[in-house]
Amino acid sequence: MTLAPLPYRVVDRRDETHDTVTLVLEPAGEALSPFAPGQFAMLYAFGVGEVPVSVSRTPDARRLTHTVRAVGAVTRALCGLRTGAWVGVRGPFGTCWDLAAARGHDLLVIAGGIGLAPLRPLIDAVLADAREYGRLNVLAGARSPRELLYQDEFPAWGRPFGAATVDRPDDDWTGRVGVVTTLLGEARFTPADTTAFVCGPEVMMRVTARDLLHRGVRPDRVQVSLERNMRCATGHCGHCQLGPLLLCRDGPVVGYDRAEPLLTVREL
Repeated sequence: MTLAPLPYRVVDRRDETHDTVTLVLEPAGEALSPFAPGQFAMLYAFGVGEVPVSVSRTPDARRLTHTVRAVGAVTRALCGLRTGAWVGVRGPFGTCWDLAAARGHDLLVIAGGIGLAPLRPLIDAVLADAREYGRLNVLAGARSPRELLYQDEFPAWGRPFGAATVDRPDDDWTGRVGVVTTLLGEARFTPADTTAFVCGPEVMMRVTARDLLHRGVRPDRVQVSLERNMRCATGHCGHCQLGPLLLCRDGPVVGYDRAEPLLTVREL
């Protein structure tokens, strides 16, 4: 873990949607320690500020990939960076998706909106070591087709099962319409022998986890990635506190057996 930002240069960028950009970063010198799927970095836009962003791919030991949605001053500045620009990076921070505990199990990867970004490294890892796992199901939802991430990668993720759905279709959309939980009925998995990885808006994760538990998936086999206002990323400032958890240190990935009683408390 590096507490002081290291300089990274933008070596590639891709516009994913109208407000979301993927940046590939390469260190100017010293590189950060390797990131595990689910962990995050603090990205510093010089002169603007710093925000937490999960890795959305780890192409090698030095380069980092982050998918950023423009929702505030710092993320707008990051999305505006061009190839050759500099950004400060520190990390890695937080807990990761527990793939070791999922070995031999059927896998459900369920994403809502930008929540697909922290799940993409997990999908890469599973596809690279497919014999170690059971059936893979990738289910993604978005508000509209123009907000659905990584659409060109979905054919590869669709083996053996993958599906996407949107809340508001446009005239060109030929896929499914509805919330992401409507896809669970088509997925192929054995509930008692399944591990689920869920990331998206908090209400989406609560509803999805509740549906999975109703179908027989154990709560400790449902992993969710939680989000709160992270400032220091070292567990000192307390901004990301959720009950007894400091999510920059104890999260963002948490088992639903721990998360459920906290997410049911209003305004916690």
